[in-house]
Amino acid sequence: MAERPLSGQATARAYREYMVRPDRDRDELRDLLGADRSYSAYALGQLQPVLFKRSEWWTGRGAGGEALLLHSHGGLGNALFTLGAVEAVEAVLRLHPGPRHTFLTCQVQHLDVVRRYYHLSESESMLRLLVDRKTFQPVEGEVRRLSGRDVKDINRLYRADGTPAFYTAENIDDAVYYGAFEGDNILAVAGTHVVSEEEEIAVVGNVFTRPSYRNQGFGALVTSAVTSEVLKTCREVVLSVDPRNTAAVRAYRRLGFRDVGTLIEGAAVRRDLGVASWLRRKLAALRGRRYGGELISVTE
Repeated sequence: MAERPLSGQATARAYREYMVRPDRDRDELRDLLGADRSYSAYALGQLQPVLFKRSEWWTGRGAGGEALLLHSHGGLGNALFTLGAVEAVEAVLRLHPGPRHTFLTCQVQHLDVVRRYYHLSESESMLRLLVDRKTFQPVEGEVRRLSGRDVKDINRLYRADGTPAFYTAENIDDAVYYGAFEGDNILAVAGTHVVSEEEEIAVVGNVFTRPSYRNQGFGALVTSAVTSEVLKTCREVVLSVDPRNTAAVRAYRRLGFRDVGTLIEGAAVRRDLGVASWLRRKLAALRGRRYGGELISVTE
């Protein structure tokens, strides 16, 4: 879309137009996400048919580039993923900010734009680490594959530091979880956020060790067990870690994980109640109807 100057006293500013459309072409989405598989791992997992039904994909294209935005809805809640040119990301967010509460994953350069539309009280800059079959260095030890029958013990463990946890038996059975035990007491747990055999990629997370047993290798042990399991069907496994948690970073690197980037993750609450975006969508739909999409202007 063409770049046009504003009139009057705003001549120093300009706006550019973006065409925003829904996208349900899995092959096209796969191509867009494939440019950065390590960052896009969770979104690639949402291309699985069952998860794809519970996701909304939007593209924005204009003079400032293109962007892809994903709203997914799963058993653990809502999630938002952004990819692409900053200005194009803003164009899509102006029209489709998604549910009131969500869990954000965005690129570092998107942070200022995202903050215009969401409160990010708990957002963190995270390291993204990746391991594959060639670099993986497993840790041996006694662990057990967990199932839905263990969900009460899992939630009790996650709450050990005061954080609420409400996993269901289905959440555990639909993922890959391993635990380390002392007798019948679970000491540490790790699981997966998504596993996609079709895309050959998985995201490991939810690693937690009982506070009194930390720095004894249990976190690395259960992470190793989960990683080993999913590498049977996936060629790449990624995880995110707070770079300030130097003990965890060292443990993951010993397992063969390597740094592949930085991203932003955290809980997000939409700033408006949806009225403003609804009005913008109505206007954008009228402007873009001849093109089969929504046409919106974004100030540089």
